Amino acid sequence: MLSESDLSTRMNETEFTTISNEMLEAISSSIDRADLDIDCSFKGEGILEIEFDDGTKLVINRNTPVREIWVAAPSGGFHFRAVAGRWVDTRDGVELGARVSALLKASTGQDIPV
Repeated sequence: MLSESDLSTRMNETEFTTISNEMLEAISSSIDRADLDIDCSFKGEGILEIEFDDGTKLVINRNTPVREIWVAAPSGGFHFRAVAGRWVDTRDGVELGARVSALLKASTGQDIPV
């Protein structure tokens, strides 16, 4: 699925940490702006945990060795790589922001653009 424009395999650890942290912060900020009763907090370096009213969780974390951001959701797991300036799913090419927005809507019923 991924082509030579896959940036993840060519970036060093510092570059990966910087851009993955920026994405995690953007997701956290989007949730904060939505002003919903969602517990969203960082649980260690590079791990964003989102807990919903019903106790289910969405965990988004960076996986430095493979230069990916991983999402663990009740509906399954997803892996994203930096490709041409975007984070895309390694299986189906869906962007990370779109996937997280869909997962948030499934749990809250609200549109939360990421």
